[in-house]
Amino acid sequence: MKFDLIIVGGGLAGAALAVALRRAHLKIALIEQAAPRRPQSWDQRIYAYSPASAAFLRDLGVWDHLDHNRLAPVAEMHIHGDAGGELRFNAYESGLGELAWIGESSLVHVELWESLKRQHNVTLVCPGVPAALSIAAEGASIRLEDGRMLSAALVVAADGRDSWVRQEAGIGADVTPYGEMGVVANLRAERSHRAIAFQWFMPDGVLAWLPLADGMVSIVWSAPDALARELIELPEAAFCARVAAAGGERLGRFEMLTPRAAFPLRLMRTETVVRPRVALIGDAAHAIHPLSGHGINLGFQDARTLAEVLAALPAWRDAGDLAVLRAYARRRAEEPFVLQYATHGLSRLFASANPLAAGLRNVGMNLTGQLPVLKNALVRYAATGRF
Repeated sequence: MKFDLIIVGGGLAGAALAVALRRAHLKIALIEQAAPRRPQSWDQRIYAYSPASAAFLRDLGVWDHLDHNRLAPVAEMHIHGDAGGELRFNAYESGLGELAWIGESSLVHVELWESLKRQHNVTLVCPGVPAALSIAAEGASIRLEDGRMLSAALVVAADGRDSWVRQEAGIGADVTPYGEMGVVANLRAERSHRAIAFQWFMPDGVLAWLPLADGMVSIVWSAPDALARELIELPEAAFCARVAAAGGERLGRFEMLTPRAAFPLRLMRTETVVRPRVALIGDAAHAIHPLSGHGINLGFQDARTLAEVLAALPAWRDAGDLAVLRAYARRRAEEPFVLQYATHGLSRLFASANPLAAGLRNVGMNLTGQLPVLKNALVRYAATGRF
């Protein structure tokens, strides 16, 4: 089967790229093992969708079709250091409607796939498992496990941080384990969160409370491996009490809504995001510490940018040409670089037990809070990817 573009991975970034190319002249194949489904209750995987990502999804015709009763806006964010440092961000003061929207991954994922099912230029190869990748001067081809062969001018890796495409294409990745795990759960709070997100930098990790709809809270505790395992093994009531106490019981008692989950944290930097006939997007291109809550937003902006580059090509132009792909790489060089190094630096700074480091990091937070121009610039960057 011949295509112009093969996307390997139908997660949020890969599906968004395909939908963003709905008006392009490109014939697209999207390979994914299984279609997304909505859970009966609440999804364990929660994301903070930035205003820029919401605007992108709105342009795709997806955002307005979501169940907004399951999305919670963030009006304020309160960040606390481990020695008196404090920083507060306010959407209104920064000229924004909201700092972010907190919602389930599957809420957006399923709606993207509903769009794909109606899209005339997309073939969903699902279930499909790639087995071999061949790259030549005239094009690329993928053999699936069931023997089917697909060929195209360009293969896009949207298959996550352990990307099969990236490995098959010989693109190296520098992986730095943090020795930490992200412990996640959805809880019901005793008191209203009032659309406020909280984050605490503590000696034993970084704890975030993200406001969910119906007064619920999604928590992410980035903790050293030993503590993460302890948190996972605690009885539910003890876990809820531990999370409430770590946040000074700001929202009273917690009640467990979804099972806990944990995933290892690591920084990943690839040597390049493009090679002839290959482009990387989303977690296949970069992995960052979750303390910024920005991972999925990077993936959406990768998809948006690559779609713009490909859609602008005349019909005769080779989509897999390295000169074309470098235009995408140049436009996406700054934001992932800035966020990777900023979040890595913060995580290491707050992990240090050095008293001098403790003083500097907390003074820095307080100083930033007293400089409205700097503080608002940081909010705008988080919201739009631009200062």
